[in-house]
Amino acid sequence: MTYVVTENCIECKFTDCVEVCPVDCFYEGENTLVIHPDECIDCGVCEPECPADAISPDTEPGMEQWVEFNRKFSEVWPVIVSQKEPMPNADERDGEPDKMNKYFSEKPGEGG
Repeated sequence: MTYVVTENCIECKFTDCVEVCPVDCFYEGENTLVIHPDECIDCGVCEPECPADAISPDTEPGMEQWVEFNRKFSEVWPVIVSQKEPMPNADERDGEPDKMNKYFSEKPGEGG
């Protein structure tokens, strides 16, 4: 099992999760985060830390696409290990449907 970041992180990018990750397996895009599925040790400490409820185990139905999404972008984006401010409209965007098609950016974040 591994944990993955799902669509609700897009345009929210709360980083509470990176502070508790013991193996630094989070990677930062311009407006979302991902978890490298091969680096995640399945400890689960990140899941309850996410205010947007955007982290799920890959054992939930429909997670296959998110495992591949997380794998793809964790291989090209920089690692993030320190908490940062969320996106400016995070509270308004939390829970908004279809964020992948509306807002997702493939650009890397700053990492750090």
